[in-house]
Amino acid sequence: MSELGALLALDFFRNAVAAALLASVLCGVVGTFVVLKRLVAASGGIAHAAFGGLGAFYFLGWPPRLGAVGVAAAAALALSGSARSDRRQDAAIGVIWAVGMAVGLVFIHLTPGYAPSLMGFLFGDILLVSPADLWLAAGADLVVLAHVLLFGRRIVAVAFDEECARLQGIPVRAYSLLLLLLTALTVVVLLRLVGIVLVIALLTLPPLVALRLFRGLGAVVAGAVAVAVVQSVGGLLLAFLLDLPAGPVIVLLGALLLGLVQLRRPPARRAAREAAA
Repeated sequence: MSELGALLALDFFRNAVAAALLASVLCGVVGTFVVLKRLVAASGGIAHAAFGGLGAFYFLGWPPRLGAVGVAAAAALALSGSARSDRRQDAAIGVIWAVGMAVGLVFIHLTPGYAPSLMGFLFGDILLVSPADLWLAAGADLVVLAHVLLFGRRIVAVAFDEECARLQGIPVRAYSLLLLLLTALTVVVLLRLVGIVLVIALLTLPPLVALRLFRGLGAVVAGAVAVAVVQSVGGLLLAFLLDLPAGPVIVLLGALLLGLVQLRRPPARRAAREAAA
């Protein structure tokens, strides 16, 4: 306890814990819809595309995070335009993924000197979050929660069954785009925590654990937020105790939680077969 108190006395560690808590809201809320609507690959494409914006803005001497936000939003728009065909969207994800990384690396190469801050976005470093990062995360939480409160039922309808939502008169493309834009915003916030390489895991692991433990969308979302808190804060503490990088430890702890839940509770189909036997 004394060690924990000493850690919390450090500004950088308090910032890291605050960032983990704020990001957990995004992981639980947006991540649940990402998993339900099968946008995991799309979120990965958006994350890697954002690196192109980071590199370009760094080269120009502008705030790299603004470039990431702009390119992530543009990638979301591009993917929403190819959403009518699974094959087209899969190809678009591959192109956006590769081109974004290539553009970012080219601009980093062209920029004189070494760009340590951009390397942090590749692999993440939650211990280096700044007050500006915290304000961005808090703002993203407010934006996401406001949209879910205002349009939650329509987003849920589109996430579960687009055809049924279309028959109800819901503009499916508009809400699919909204969900992709919220995903893009979430990805940009999560880049500082675990980096582009591991951002998909942070979006998917908490909802997957919650889907195994809870029933009902509200319970799943709340459970995913709780799991994300345990994963991020617990991973942060473990990383400090084991002297390991925080991002990978956070992801590995989430994978461990998912593995334990899989062992403890069999998937629904297997459970049904066992009950029938």
